[in-house]
Amino acid sequence: MPDAVVRPPAATRRAGERPLTGEEYLESLRDGREVWIYGERVRDITTHPAFRTTARTIAHLYDALHDPRHRAVLTTPTDTPHGTFTHPFFRAPGTVADLRAARDAIAAWQRTTYGWMGRTPDYKASFLATLGADPGFYGPFADNALTWYRRAQDRVLFLGHALAGPPTGRHVSAEQSAAVSVRVVDETDAGIVVSGAKAAATGAALTHHVFIGHGGPPLTDPAQATTFIAPMDTPGLTLICRASYEYRATRAGSPFDYPLAGRFDENDAIVVFDRALIPWSNVLVHRDLERANSFIHHSGFMPRFVFHGATRLAVKLDFLCGLLLSAVRTTGSDAHRGVQIAVGEALAWRHTVHALVTAMIEAAEPWKSGHLNPHLNSATAHRVLAPTAYRRVRHLIEDQLAGALITLNSHAGDFATPELRPYLDTYLRGAHGIDAEQRVKLMKLVWDSVGSEFAGRHELYERLWAAAPDVTRIETYRQALDSGLHDELCDLVASCMSDYDTTGWTAHHLR
Repeated sequence: MPDAVVRPPAATRRAGERPLTGEEYLESLRDGREVWIYGERVRDITTHPAFRTTARTIAHLYDALHDPRHRAVLTTPTDTPHGTFTHPFFRAPGTVADLRAARDAIAAWQRTTYGWMGRTPDYKASFLATLGADPGFYGPFADNALTWYRRAQDRVLFLGHALAGPPTGRHVSAEQSAAVSVRVVDETDAGIVVSGAKAAATGAALTHHVFIGHGGPPLTDPAQATTFIAPMDTPGLTLICRASYEYRATRAGSPFDYPLAGRFDENDAIVVFDRALIPWSNVLVHRDLERANSFIHHSGFMPRFVFHGATRLAVKLDFLCGLLLSAVRTTGSDAHRGVQIAVGEALAWRHTVHALVTAMIEAAEPWKSGHLNPHLNSATAHRVLAPTAYRRVRHLIEDQLAGALITLNSHAGDFATPELRPYLDTYLRGAHGIDAEQRVKLMKLVWDSVGSEFAGRHELYERLWAAAPDVTRIETYRQALDSGLHDELCDLVASCMSDYDTTGWTAHHLR
């Protein structure tokens, strides 16, 4: 391993760099990256109908960082020697006030997308800020970690990630699995050479870099024990995208018909490396099984990614509860006791997620180098409860609105058709004087939230974003063992049992 690995060039940027503007973000995507969809290589992400509107949604987030109306919430001074301001979640928090500021900034961006984009640029700050708080986790690559912390903070870089191997089947042997997962196949003075695939890289086509790490069963092959950051234009890096909901919404409908799918589609992709060179300065873990396997739970990433996800879900549940309240008024069912009970339950789930976010902040725990991390037990509780909260609220909406979600005309153009407009105005109007166009507009928004293919993908995303249900539960149990909570709770039971025996009360105050 060459000396350059330990101390790579520390300054690769000009002093005084600042976050990208929206236009600069769009221009940064025109870098020759290799993205494939529908059998076609995408020449320009920013103009392709599968990605262009979602790209502009992200650009709008970047522009908000420079808008004086939002700067107080969305920005904070950097702690780098050559920056100006950054998004608060990109800076490692030293106080509870820092975590509150991070929450408020995450929520402000999320309100722009109504909670429907889980992988906005600040999502990967869950990881990037840990590089500043605990660069030592990466051992000989600590300088690399600190350099990436400063670089990402200065520019508010947009990173995606891929942690899981490709879905080749659980029946294959470890050797067969290793043959398709990302692994080091060569080393040079310039860096490591990697081949293999990772899935699923959500939103990767719209990012600047992809972070490759490991999350899953422990690795045993040192060649797979690699963690690195790769620019999206890396030669030998290919993205194979799933079908685009944005593309389908554009071709089959209009913004009136698909108001969410048409602008918030975080396309999921398989990341393929074919002898791609990763410079040593972009490597964080190399042939180190202990560090590669412990990344999720020992780098500081886990409670931070849950904190971001919980803040996002809180905004999303705000939106879904608002939809339910608006829709039952539109249908006129809001006067019924059973509907009010259902809405009350939905609101209770919303309140629960907001409360867990608050608990993660106010009970924050000491971390590395004087920094804080969100409260771990509150984070593990959210991992377990969040999928149930989302699924239940979605089902409550479906149950209460029922046929109103499908008693809709096919397209916005129907309202401009003279032969149809009188019928629509008569038979599709809502309660409380709500006209047909407004009723249909609302119900199509609800359908795109709970019933469309876009909505189905979101239910799967919310179920699995923090790992499979069995994983979140068993890790919550193991955390209780590791933290001493197991013994504390059992001691409480033992104390109760010590108050009596077969002869009666033994506690002095009960005799």
